[in-house]
Amino acid sequence: MIYADYASTTPVDPAVLREMQPFFTEVFFNTSSNHAGGIATQRAVMKARMDIARCLGTTMGSVLFTSGSTEAISLAVLGHFRNSAQRRPGQPNTFVTCATEHAAMLDTAKQLQKEGYTVRIVDVDADGVVIPESLRNALDETVLMVSVMAVNNETGVIQDVKSIASAAHDVGALFMTDATQAFGKLPLNVTDLGADLLCISAHKIYGPKGTGALICVTPESKVLQPLQFGGGQENGVRSGTLNVPGIVGLAAAGTLAYQMLDEESKRIKALRDTFEESMKQLGATVNGEGAERCYHVSNITFKDVTADALLDILDDVCCSKGSACSSAKTTPSHVLKAMGLSDYSASCSLRFSFGRYSTDSEVQLLIQRLIAVALTSK
Repeated sequence: MIYADYASTTPVDPAVLREMQPFFTEVFFNTSSNHAGGIATQRAVMKARMDIARCLGTTMGSVLFTSGSTEAISLAVLGHFRNSAQRRPGQPNTFVTCATEHAAMLDTAKQLQKEGYTVRIVDVDADGVVIPESLRNALDETVLMVSVMAVNNETGVIQDVKSIASAAHDVGALFMTDATQAFGKLPLNVTDLGADLLCISAHKIYGPKGTGALICVTPESKVLQPLQFGGGQENGVRSGTLNVPGIVGLAAAGTLAYQMLDEESKRIKALRDTFEESMKQLGATVNGEGAERCYHVSNITFKDVTADALLDILDDVCCSKGSACSSAKTTPSHVLKAMGLSDYSASCSLRFSFGRYSTDSEVQLLIQRLIAVALTSK
């Protein structure tokens, strides 16, 4: 099997698993307990907060643990808007986001609309980059929050979040960025970015599934209406017994990713570039090629062969039609359509993504498999 779907999920790194293991069977205690065992897990969680804060250039008090980025997005957006409505009833509140966001963000925006809020969607150009004029037109004094992802999960396109954050702050709005595909792959400093809120997920960086964090940087960003209630964990914002093994795994994975960043990014980029050059020789198109992109993702539109047909033939290749959360859908990628691709071109596109365990021989085998398919489809 050829695994080229690292943007969907990653295996847990053995070093990360070793860090997690004691918290499954030995140091298994509830962090809400006041006995010695509970104190031991409290210390482990505190260390994890410190490690994650160090990775992101922030304070440990800004790190709020969640079950992943989807929950973090809902908590940040819905939690802030609902809290604001209580504090400022009747005042117009608008949410601004981008047409190429992950479904977790776009569906949350739809929920805001159902609750009576205004949502404005910013357009992107043919490379998937936010159009400055579209952003300017969306911003005014009614905007409460702007959210644009740092790295697109389908194309790898990097947005200029620092400039977007500045524009949001100019109208008095909070700025959030979904950094799920950026964390551990690009240097991130929340202060330099100007982000008030940022979300990350462990399973994209060789950590466990079901663990993530919402980073609440500024005092106003921390004022969130909870989505779930109970024990009052995470400063009363996110009740529920803390997933200590997962939290330890998130911190270990993030720390390891940044330790390996320089070497790993160069190696993976070389593999991706080799792959893309071979695809272009087949007459395929690299989506977002004209923009700055993160090195691990390659979105390819093939000539005269649909993604479904390719996936049927390439039964030993793991890749995606889009994000893993929406790849089972029959509709064309909303990301590619927002970039101007026709329904047919979008339906002929596949996302390949490479990672820590990708090898040159594996990528060469993938290229040969795709060349063989291209020759037989002519």
